[in-house]
Amino acid sequence: MIRRFLQPGQRKGSGTGYIPIGYKLMLSYLAFIILLVSANFYISQTMYDESMRRQTRKNIQGTLAQIRDNVAYKVDDIVQTSATLYNDSSLIQSVKRMDERMDNYNRMNKVIIPKLESASKAIGLNLRLSVYFHNKSLDEIYRLWGGREDYSEQTYNVYHMERIYNKRWYEELPEESYNKTMLWRQVEEDQTDGRISLIRRIVDMGNLLEIKEVGIMRFSVRLSELFESVDYKKLGEGSTLTVVDASGNVLYSSGRPGGGVQAHGLKTGMDPLPAADAKNNALVLEEQLPQQSWRLVAEVPLHIIEQEAKRVRTVFILICLACVILFVLTGFLMSRYLSIRITKIVSVLNAFREGNLNKRIKYRGRGEFPQIADALNAMGEDIEALINKVYLTQLQKKEAELEMLQAQINPHFLYNTLSSINQLAKFGETEKLQQMVVQLAQFYRLTLNSGRTMIPIAAEIEQASAYLDIQKVKYGRRMDVAFDIDPDIWPYETVKLILQPFIENTLKHAWSGDRIHIRVLVKKEGDTILYRVIDDGLGMKPERIREIFDPGDHSHVGCGIRNIDERVKLHYGPEYGVSIFSRVGIGTSVQIRIPAKRRRGHRSDERKMEQQGR
Repeated sequence: MIRRFLQPGQRKGSGTGYIPIGYKLMLSYLAFIILLVSANFYISQTMYDESMRRQTRKNIQGTLAQIRDNVAYKVDDIVQTSATLYNDSSLIQSVKRMDERMDNYNRMNKVIIPKLESASKAIGLNLRLSVYFHNKSLDEIYRLWGGREDYSEQTYNVYHMERIYNKRWYEELPEESYNKTMLWRQVEEDQTDGRISLIRRIVDMGNLLEIKEVGIMRFSVRLSELFESVDYKKLGEGSTLTVVDASGNVLYSSGRPGGGVQAHGLKTGMDPLPAADAKNNALVLEEQLPQQSWRLVAEVPLHIIEQEAKRVRTVFILICLACVILFVLTGFLMSRYLSIRITKIVSVLNAFREGNLNKRIKYRGRGEFPQIADALNAMGEDIEALINKVYLTQLQKKEAELEMLQAQINPHFLYNTLSSINQLAKFGETEKLQQMVVQLAQFYRLTLNSGRTMIPIAAEIEQASAYLDIQKVKYGRRMDVAFDIDPDIWPYETVKLILQPFIENTLKHAWSGDRIHIRVLVKKEGDTILYRVIDDGLGMKPERIREIFDPGDHSHVGCGIRNIDERVKLHYGPEYGVSIFSRVGIGTSVQIRIPAKRRRGHRSDERKMEQQGR
């Protein structure tokens, strides 16, 4: 039905003071835009600070995770280097031995010193390795550390254990757990030189029931090298990064003087640092480092975040004002003229897209919209006529192709059967000849099937069985055929004459001796029906199979198989059809795959068909 709409300036009835619908749309549109932008600005303003803090916290947390990984990488390098000495059995045996003076000299210079020197230079850090041995027969080798010299070289020192018996850090070393006990602590000259040491035992594992301490090793590394990645510049100017141990002592700090966790007065047993410190007006975050309960604490002044928030707020206000002005002008100019017309055009186009080609539109007057309406109406009529024409043409073409492909199959079998009948007549085997003629008549009765293309699967199997009965007259006991039929297939239908040609092809080409075994399998798998014809004949090479399915091959190689494959695809679609699996000298398996479609109008006698299939 065609509806007529009032024009924007047209009055309905005789009343005065009528407001055109374009102005009504504009006023409501303007009120909606102002309300929406105002509410959006207010909500954004109140939530923006918290949003910025969350985003900043997320970014800082990611930076802290990267710094943590860098520190962990260097710590792991030092731990792995110490493990080479911890697990070095030749070093431990050399340290335990109590030999003569000359033997000790050779042992120190050929075994112990090379291993210590190698460990001190194993990684890129400037390590200072000190070892303390219980064996007093070993000589002490060390240099004096003092003053403000920059000892950046990688060195080693050998001491006797008596030097550290009364040292607190040695007494606090935990009880030994194999390959786990270690301690990070500032000991000896570390405090003055800005270093920290990894302390581990050197133990004898000869008796697993009694782990014996052979000595102590101490790897000393500069804090500036170990925490090189702890740089406040990664968080921004005015920030502070601090590494704190389990007792609340500051190990390393990077940032503005007087800032950082020292300003917070950290002590042992304090609660975790707050997310934001109101007194110092700073955002404080922390990350757990992997060794000895160290913490990486970041302090970022909030004024940095507030400056960014102010800048973004100004830009947001300008954008909102520009949007309001643009929306108002656009709505004022276009709403009165386009709203109703465009809605009607879109409704017709949507109807066309949904398949309703009968919907029409009409405008009064002259202009672009009436022309568009006429074009849409003509287009709908043309498309509808074209669809009907193409559909009928394609349907007729498809039916003609199916009939042509089916007609190409029957003459092959008839020619071969008449040739066999001729041979029987020539040799005077009248009984076999009569039997073959009767079975041939039965076969064509099933094949013709009143001209129908779709038949029950049971009829297709019966037709294949009739063909095999004809061939048994010819081959006798040389041919052994077994049917394996799934009872679930009886209610379904199939395109006719797709099974028998493959059995015929097997008997014609697959013989490799005096006997051949054929297995015919029909079953239902999910939503598909599968036919399989399996033989133990000659088999085929992959090149031969490719030739059979090559659409560009115009020879007669495999034309029957190709025809059946095309028939199945024409009926059911390209996802169905014929596939061949073969091995030379082993045999061939042909599979035909069609969708499982139930028969319409009547039911078959399933028990009877099942018996015939067997």
